[in-house]
Amino acid sequence: MRAIEGGLLILGAGGKMGPSLARRARRAADETGISKSIVAVSRFSDAAAERQLRDAGIETISADLLDFGQLARLPDAENVIFMAGRKFGSPAFLTWASNAYLPARVAERYRHARIVAFSSGNVYPFVPVTSGGASEETAPEPVGEYAQSVLARERMFEFFSARHGTRVCLLRLNYAVELRYGVLRDIGVSVFEGRPVNLRMGHVNVIWQGDANSVCLRSFALCESPAAVLNATGPETLSVREIAGRFGRLFGREPVLEGREADTALLNNAARCHGLFGAPLVSAETAIVWTAEWIRSGGTGWDKPTHFETRDGKF
Repeated sequence: MRAIEGGLLILGAGGKMGPSLARRARRAADETGISKSIVAVSRFSDAAAERQLRDAGIETISADLLDFGQLARLPDAENVIFMAGRKFGSPAFLTWASNAYLPARVAERYRHARIVAFSSGNVYPFVPVTSGGASEETAPEPVGEYAQSVLARERMFEFFSARHGTRVCLLRLNYAVELRYGVLRDIGVSVFEGRPVNLRMGHVNVIWQGDANSVCLRSFALCESPAAVLNATGPETLSVREIAGRFGRLFGREPVLEGREADTALLNNAARCHGLFGAPLVSAETAIVWTAEWIRSGGTGWDKPTHFETRDGKF
């Protein structure tokens, strides 16, 4: 944060990752002893989430980013994190508007800023589970409309980066986890409740949300034109069968498994990220143990399943 000149604007800060990212940025900025503006923008349908950000010393702005009059009235910023978007449960036209059209408007509005834009490993094709995952050099081959719309998001930022010289870093993330949501919680809750764990997508990558947020903030140093691409996930290719078995041992019950593992999966190789910033501080094993204890103690969940087991792109 000391190296990031100017203020920080976080667009779409009210989602699963945004509040913790904003608070992390605020803490880090305060530790530098340098005054730094951090502004979080979202519809903020959850008033409590907005209040918590304000209590943490973060300025909040309630705005519908798809209302381009509201977008135009947002403050200028030297550094922008774009994490707005749609995934599951939205009409297809709204997903495309949020994931493709909105990025174009944001890229034009903030063409003089540095932009770190969240993308997804969903833009990659399935790769052999023994391959170590798709690297940044792997050609995109998105499966299904959601993944196609995410690639469209990237293409819009790439276009405006090329047109205006905007410095951009596209962060291809999969999958962020914490105690209230994510692949590990999905599997853990199924084991705890005795429901089947589907093995169709038999292998996954995960990264603790705090580590993913740290990567995001550090990625401003990588912003360039043409737009840079960085994979962000944990170092391991994890077996869903083995994750379920680990939860089973922690809960003292045998997991119920269904289906068979395929030879391919949606996997992300983040070796470049780890070479630049070091390995994640929270290991997958630690995250599993924490998640198991959270589930066993009745900790709250967000009821936002990842649908990680989906192989046809129809989430």
